[in-house]
Amino acid sequence: MTVLSVAYPLLPVGPDAGGGAEQILFLLERGLVRSGDRSVVVAAEGSRVSGELIETPAFSGEITEEVREQAQRAHLRAIELALERYSIDLIHFHGLDFFAYLPAMRVPKLATLHLPLDWYPASIFDLSDVRLNCVSRSQAGTRKLAVVSNGIDTEQYCGKEGSRDFLLWMGRICPEKAPHIALTIAHRLDLPMIVAGPVHPFRYHQTYFAEQVEPLLDEERRYLGSVGLEKKIELFRNAKCVLIPSLAAETSSLVAMEALSAGTPVIAFRSGALPEVVEDGCT
Repeated sequence: MTVLSVAYPLLPVGPDAGGGAEQILFLLERGLVRSGDRSVVVAAEGSRVSGELIETPAFSGEITEEVREQAQRAHLRAIELALERYSIDLIHFHGLDFFAYLPAMRVPKLATLHLPLDWYPASIFDLSDVRLNCVSRSQAGTRKLAVVSNGIDTEQYCGKEGSRDFLLWMGRICPEKAPHIALTIAHRLDLPMIVAGPVHPFRYHQTYFAEQVEPLLDEERRYLGSVGLEKKIELFRNAKCVLIPSLAAETSSLVAMEALSAGTPVIAFRSGALPEVVEDGCT
């Protein structure tokens, strides 16, 4: 079997990726290669995959609507190139904007929806040639869509327990993930805290960081920026607990799964699928 996996055009795929969709794509296509199937991936320049990579241009600077449209056009050209070059059995889309680069060629298509369903245009539910898949029961809600839960490589996170002397927030820096709430808690408890994760080049992400996160940082509450897999595992093993004060309905939570695999408690809002991952009073 040959599977063409298609990432979100503006973020690279790899083990150190900051986005959940990019991490899941990396793990799934690695599994395909290990099982003896052929994996082809269309993703942004700088991606690391186990199969064959068709790169699309990486864009620097602020991500505007014009940049987004350029990236989508480049993605469609790369997908069409893959379909010419390989005998593709399935195209698996992971991007929020997958509908913008659907090829005309009739080949089985699957789109995994990594974000809340109301973040997608209603028209995707009328597509006749794309199967849709959710990543949690909470996300699917009352819609009769298939659910295949996300997962992680748990073996990577097991190991010697660390110091357990700071609070940890991990994720992409944006208003809906609410690191400012976690930092406020750290200040009220007078406890040290580490905030780790990328600030993507969207204007509202950068404005949020400058206005609501940065003022709460000091010598005891530190921002490390984006961290790779090894550093992430080290942080999970050494954290007293991981705070997940999400304001949007989480469709899954790789951060919660990673923390629990490292033996680290999670304190979270009862948001979306988090109760499917975190067992109240136990984990």
